[in-house]
Amino acid sequence: MTSSRRLSTVILPVHRWNDGGRALWTRAEELGFHAAYTYDHLAWRTFRDGPWFGAVPTLTAAACATERLRLGTLVTSPNFRHPVTLAKDLISLDDVSGGRVTLGIGAGGNGFDATTLLRRGEEPWTPRERADHFDEFVPLLDQLLREPSVTHEGRFYAANEARNIPGCVQRPRLPFAVAATGPRGLELAARYGQAWVTTGDPKLYEAGTPEQSVAALRGQISRLGEAGEAVGRDVSDLDKILLTGFTPDRPLQSLDAFVDFAGTHFALGFTEIVLHWPIPDSDFAADGAVFERIATEALSQLG
Repeated sequence: MTSSRRLSTVILPVHRWNDGGRALWTRAEELGFHAAYTYDHLAWRTFRDGPWFGAVPTLTAAACATERLRLGTLVTSPNFRHPVTLAKDLISLDDVSGGRVTLGIGAGGNGFDATTLLRRGEEPWTPRERADHFDEFVPLLDQLLREPSVTHEGRFYAANEARNIPGCVQRPRLPFAVAATGPRGLELAARYGQAWVTTGDPKLYEAGTPEQSVAALRGQISRLGEAGEAVGRDVSDLDKILLTGFTPDRPLQSLDAFVDFAGTHFALGFTEIVLHWPIPDSDFAADGAVFERIATEALSQLG
């Protein structure tokens, strides 16, 4: 993955493919976005009682409907995924897309993904347990996507001669964009990532200021650098992705507001800013015309 200033979008999987869904992905390509991602959840927050489609089938359909647009998840997690079956899906998706897939991957959270598969009496993983699973999940997935046959017996996951032939179109494997803010996740990003993803500091979303958010992001980037030093990697070559919508800023209010926001965050060291495709009557409501102007005009105004 190359470092530059890029704009991408995330299209939540809430639309029937033949009733508006396909049109969003093709429009994302027409607008010139670098990539279009989708969430990989079983259900999510306020959208739980409405349509919500699977990430991998959605991305496969998008791969068939587009030609240049990069595609990916923001993000997949171990909450309901297993490295062996996920690797098979990713290799297939990378093949269908002609090598246009990026895997956004994180440790997961407390939402419906963490509870839907629980048996009666079971408790969801604690933050430490999620980090423990993530520590094993990422290296095993890396190996599965690189090697034709993998055998692994770990604390949480097993793979018995798991075959992944012919492997990814992208060599040695498709890129990982690792979402992390804590020390263990940042070390995984530095060791295995081609990109790092953050949404900022969630504690600042409702009561913080944009200035506080910028300071928090600067601190995250600094800690990413420290994690890189610890594993012997210069993370200046690591793409840095900001998924917007979770900071105190309101960058989609106008083109000027976004240009100011993007200029500030690119200056911090981010190489890619991701905007949620507007969804009426939701936390991601925005003026569609402003959104399209941002997609087509913002980068040129940044110089």
